[in-house]
Amino acid sequence: MTAGATPPARPTLEDVAAVAGVSRATVSRVINGVTTVDPALRAVVEEAIATTRYVPNRAARSLVTRRTDSVALVVSERERRSVAEPFVGRMFSDPYFGRVVGGLLDVLRPAGVQMVLMLADDAASRGQLLSYLRQGHVDGIVLISSHAGDPLPRLVHETRLPAVLAGRPGQPSPLTYVEADQSAGARLSAGRLAGLGRRRIGTVAGPQDMPAGRERLAGFRAAMAMYGIEDVAVAEGDFTHSGGAAAMRRLLAEHPDLDGVFIASDLMALGALPVLLRAGRRVPDDVAVVGFDDSNAALTCDPALTTVRQPVEEMTSEMARLLLKQIAAPGGPPPSMIFTPTLVVRESA
Repeated sequence: MTAGATPPARPTLEDVAAVAGVSRATVSRVINGVTTVDPALRAVVEEAIATTRYVPNRAARSLVTRRTDSVALVVSERERRSVAEPFVGRMFSDPYFGRVVGGLLDVLRPAGVQMVLMLADDAASRGQLLSYLRQGHVDGIVLISSHAGDPLPRLVHETRLPAVLAGRPGQPSPLTYVEADQSAGARLSAGRLAGLGRRRIGTVAGPQDMPAGRERLAGFRAAMAMYGIEDVAVAEGDFTHSGGAAAMRRLLAEHPDLDGVFIASDLMALGALPVLLRAGRRVPDDVAVVGFDDSNAALTCDPALTTVRQPVEEMTSEMARLLLKQIAAPGGPPPSMIFTPTLVVRESA
């Protein structure tokens, strides 16, 4: 464009409608994601949008729809957890969070919805988060709450924004949640160890202030009791690599003759297996090991880890769908969903 020339006018809804041969109202319905538009008509409009290079005015659209086309992924953690690595570092090093983000984006991105990551691990960050939410910056929330006493599910509910919880809440909550059956997964691990004839059993449990940690331990103990093994040695970990190593050292110091171990997360197992090796215990010959999650850490383990698979990507995709339904049709929250875990047998047990 030469100096002083008038820049070309931005394509309008009317331009798109003219190219598509439809009304302006039809173009508007397509752009705003109205689901009742005929698929063939939608395809014609979308082709016209591409041809004209029309870009929706998001600010104007927000005034009409009262939506931002953004949702918040909120990760909440207990204050003052006794782990040296910073909260952000632990989050991005844990395979679970990558799987969560991937599952959410599989649904949100095609719907044209952006995701904002927000962290809350103390009173100050919770206050900042709630202020941001109340100012209308997002249409809804996916909340990962990591401990039983977390006030954030209640505070999020009080904002009246659509919200879905990742995992069963530690306290009664009206929010919809999506969860894997943690106890059932732990029972699968118990059945595997008992089926291999292992009798001197221990477990590296997850944090007992977290519902998942408690349910996996309780389910494992109950199942082992059904197999006639009442005395299960327990060392509590923290769902981190270093925490798994430390818990395994404690477990071996007190019970050096263990021949079967359930480790309540693959990441903890990744830290625990070298401890067994350094102690002269071969896996699976001397000690059979079963993990939980079926994350990429299970394949990084040496030997490859037999583990309980919770379908994280499928679960978080369902969270995104449930959230979008709430945003599109405000009202009572949709019912919660519980997924069934499965056992993935590899080399460690």
